[in-house]
Order: sequence, then C-alpha cells, then structure tokens
Amino acid sequence: MLKSIKINSNDNVAVAIDNLKKDELIESITLIDDIPKGHKFALIDFKENDEIIKYGFPIGKSTREIKKGEHVHTHNLKTNLKGLEEYNYVPQLNKSEEVLKGTFKGYLRENGDVGIRNEIWIINTVGCVNKVAEKIALESNKRFAGKTDGIFTFVHPFGCSQMGDDQINTQKILRGLVKHPNAAGVLVLGLGCENNNIPVFKEFVGEYDEDRVKFLNAQDSDDELEDGLRLIGELVDKATTYKRKDLSISKLKIGLKCGGSDGFSGITANPLVGVISDILVTYGGTSILTEVPEMFGAETILMNRCVNEDLFNKTVDLINDFKKYFMRYDQEIYENPSPGNKAGGISTLEDKSLGCTQKCGFSNVTSVLDYGEMTNTHGLNLLNGPGNDIVAITNLASSGAHMILFTTGRGTPVGGPVPTVKISSNTDLFLKKPSWIDFDAGIILKDKSMEEVSKDFWEFIIKIANGEIYTKNEENGYREISIFKNGVTL
Repeated sequence: MLKSIKINSNDNVAVAIDNLKKDELIESITLIDDIPKGHKFALIDFKENDEIIKYGFPIGKSTREIKKGEHVHTHNLKTNLKGLEEYNYVPQLNKSEEVLKGTFKGYLRENGDVGIRNEIWIINTVGCVNKVAEKIALESNKRFAGKTDGIFTFVHPFGCSQMGDDQINTQKILRGLVKHPNAAGVLVLGLGCENNNIPVFKEFVGEYDEDRVKFLNAQDSDDELEDGLRLIGELVDKATTYKRKDLSISKLKIGLKCGGSDGFSGITANPLVGVISDILVTYGGTSILTEVPEMFGAETILMNRCVNEDLFNKTVDLINDFKKYFMRYDQEIYENPSPGNKAGGISTLEDKSLGCTQKCGFSNVTSVLDYGEMTNTHGLNLLNGPGNDIVAITNLASSGAHMILFTTGRGTPVGGPVPTVKISSNTDLFLKKPSWIDFDAGIILKDKSMEEVSKDFWEFIIKIANGEIYTKNEENGYREISIFKNGVTL
C-alpha cells in the first residue's frame, strides 16, 4: 500500500498517507522523525532559506537546515508572503472544450430561473423577529406537511443599528436569498422600526413576483403568527403548482467551499471538486469560488486564467483590497492557516491556498463578483468574501448557488440555506462521521482513480439536483446563515 505521495514531479517534500515512524524506510529515504499522516517530510537536504516546493510551487522557506527524511512543518518552515503586491497579466488560458449537453430535473420559475428544491423561505429583515419567524416555520411545517420540500427560516442578528456598507451587506445577502430559485415562495418578515424596514428593503430588492414574495410587518399585525401562517398558506398553494421537469445542466450553479482542511484536502477532495467544476463549466454551467484570504499565495494562478485584462484587474483589486481590510485593523494578513489546519499538516498560507484553489479546477475565470452580488455569467466566477465557513456558504447561496460542494479533512456539521454537500478528504473521517459526510474522496488514495471517483461523484451531484438524494445537512435540519460585518453598530 502507498505510504506517501509526491504531488508534483518538481516537489521536494512528500506527504505521509498514514502515520509513519522514525527510522522507517520510505521510497529509499530513512525517516528522521515520526511523520503524522497528512504531514510533509523532506525529500532532499535543505539549507536555511531554501524554497520548499509542494504542488509544484513554493509554499515557504526553511528557517534552518532540514535533513532528508525530516518532518517539515511550522517549526522549520515560514511563509514567503508579504504585504500588497503588484501583478502583471500573463494570460495562461485553457482552450474551450466543446459544450456538452445534458439535463437534470428541476423547477422552472416564471422568470426563467430554475431551482433544485421547492421550499418556502422566511427571510427576516431584522434579528428582532427571529423567534417569531421560527415559530411561524414550526407551525407551518405542521400545518402544510408534505406539500413542499419544507418551510425554513434563517436567523441572523442584523438589519438594525447598522450604518453604511454594513447595512448594505446585510441587504445584499437578504436580497439574494429572497430571489433564490430554490425557494418557490418567500415570506419577508419585518418588525417595523428597523433601519432595514420593509419599504426600504422592498426598494433594495427591486422587481419581484407578488405571487411568490409576500411581506409581513409584525408591528402592524394584531396576530403576526396567524397572519404569517395565512401568507405561508398562499405561498404553499403557489409552490404546489411547480413540478420537476428536464432542464439543461447549463442552468446549474454550484458553490465551491472548504473548511477544516487537512494535508489531504489538496490531494483528494479539492482536486475532485475541481474536476466537477470543470465538468460543470463544460456543460455551460456556473461554478463560484470564494474565500479570498485563502487565495493569497495562489492568486497569480487565478489572475492569469482571467479571460481578459479587465477581469485580471478586478482580481488584483479583489486580493489587495482584502489585504487592506486586514491592515486597517492592524491584523496579520498571513495569520492563516488555522490551528486545525496545522494539526492536519498544513504549514503556511501558500500551502493552504495552493490546495484550496484546486477546487476550481482549470477553467478560465469569466466573472469577478463583489460580496453579495448575484452571478449571471456562466463559467468560473470569483466571489469576494472571507473564508469563515458560515459567512462563505451564505455568500455563495446568496450569489445564486443551487448547492455547495464543501470539502473537509477535519469534519464539520454546518450547512447553509441550500444543499451543502460534505466531501471528506480522508476515509477515516467518512467512517467516523457518517451523519456529517456525504461523499468520501479519501478512496482516491486507496483503490480508485480520480477518473472513476469523479464519474461517481458527478452522478451523485445530479441525483442531489434531481431531488433523488438529500444531503446530510438537509436530513439533519442544519441550515444557518451569517452575514459579513465590517462597520459601526449604533
């Protein structure tokens, strides 16, 4: 059985697939240290300040001499990354493949959008009505059981006492959820005295279908629970008129996310999702990559795959503006990776980013979106936003993603408003947390090829889109949102 892997022929470190012992002979190298699984060991002798190469790119420099067979990690490796950088556009575009044709069974909405679920959503303009919304959802699911794919609300603490861009961020995210086609109907629930009150929010939302979107202001109602149930009943009646039909795969939009990554994430789960992203793009669909701080160190790969110089410049701004955000608060730009990432074998931000960005495969970048902006461009989209798991999955859902492919090496139960497909980077996690994990990418290190696994996974994704399979977050009822905050609260 394979005990280690050299990811790229130019690498000068290898990754342990299982826990390896000191003095063990691995590929003609005698190990100097115990090497935990997912961690790196040296394939050559390093001097101080030598480049350490993984994925074919530098992931940092040695802080001292490192002997062949020695453990390479945070104790002897440091990042190469600094502050703001200047970039040059050096296009490295991939040739367009012939567009494939295929279908899935989804719900066609009146405006031409499609959904993969037929749900009712309660969207709160302000956190003050969270408990009211939860009670309406609870009673509605009892009263209208079996008529839709479920009635859900997503609590949040915002919508009032926010100023400037902070309130706009809240409104953008909530607008994206109101317009999301996985919801056959939406009840917008307000209080009445909040900054983001219903008249203000209606103007921000813009055009909407009055049969699909209803509004309720709790302060104006004598019985907000009963009024809410009545409006939900009208939305349920509307939802029952939709039936699944064959629709082009080009209509599918999939978000790409990782959380709790480990040393295998960049070897198994993330490259697998990258293959799926490329397949989707070949069908004319849309994939969306966010987590800007986890592009640092791999950003030039994305920049040079931008289809034109304007998108290149937008990507440069995407990166440098996020660095400036860190700097405004006197925070270390390269605080990443997290403690869990380090425990799993990831040493520097370059190490993490080069693994993370593999989720978007090799497709060209066709669009760069601001935080809370909804996608309308096929192909690979870059979406401004942080890496925080719940903030990122909310951002992806609000941008229009029908489902999110979420890779993890450490494991997490979190789920968003849309189906959140958990892909384990290692089989141990898949076996340990069957109630969290939907698909095991760890088998790529064992007895199955990437080609075989990606074929199986693509079929699995289409079944989710068809409603034949529900994700673990859906089965568990784990649906959360969180909104990026960057401003003053009154």
